[in-house]
Amino acid sequence: MHAFHGTPLVRTSRTHPLRRFAGVAAASLFVLSLTACQDGTGFKDGGEATASGSAGVATGEPATTAAPSTVPSTAPASAPATAPAPKSSAAPSAPSGGGERVLCNGSTTRVTAQPVSRPLNHMLITVKNTGSKTCDLTYHPVLRFDEMQWVPAARPETRPQAVVSLAPGESGYAGVLLSAADGSGEGGTTGHRLTIAFQGRTPLSDGGASATPDLPAAGVAYDSSLTVTYWQRGSADALGS
Repeated sequence: MHAFHGTPLVRTSRTHPLRRFAGVAAASLFVLSLTACQDGTGFKDGGEATASGSAGVATGEPATTAAPSTVPSTAPASAPATAPAPKSSAAPSAPSGGGERVLCNGSTTRVTAQPVSRPLNHMLITVKNTGSKTCDLTYHPVLRFDEMQWVPAARPETRPQAVVSLAPGESGYAGVLLSAADGSGEGGTTGHRLTIAFQGRTPLSDGGASATPDLPAAGVAYDSSLTVTYWQRGSADALGS
């Protein structure tokens, strides 16, 4: 009895896989027939029926990409507009009239040099702006009598807080100590011609035309004590009174 029952078991294990394979094959043929009917072309080779991207996935091979073209691309239909060249702007014009500041010098002023009675041994230099523009009196006047070979010093305590500026018609002043009142000066002499130089924007630089104001006919006596003040707004400040 045990041998008889063993035989049907062997026969059954061989029969069931065949039936299963037949069912799978039938189902595959049914799916393929439906596909062919839908695209109307019948069966196709697998490489033709799928797109290049899906073919790479189905076969396991990487999808090929198109090689870059060696032919230079043509210019776009409409090239970008060229930026217009910048227009050159005209240089700003210098302000006219009193809006423009210039240096005071012998060409834009009238200069006088007059000895005074008080204080003793002093002379007052007056500069009047005769131009049409505001001018600046920078630093101090540089004096020279005749052929004098030295430059009189400026008294530092007289330096103003700001540059003296003269509007048209206004005047500025400087005081000159000609000689020591106690006679301590040396090399006393008399000058008959006075040249006054003006300074520029930096100390002792050229400020333009100099001036040669008239002196008294007898001349002006001076010695080694000769000094000058910085330009001042008022005559009293220039003479220290």
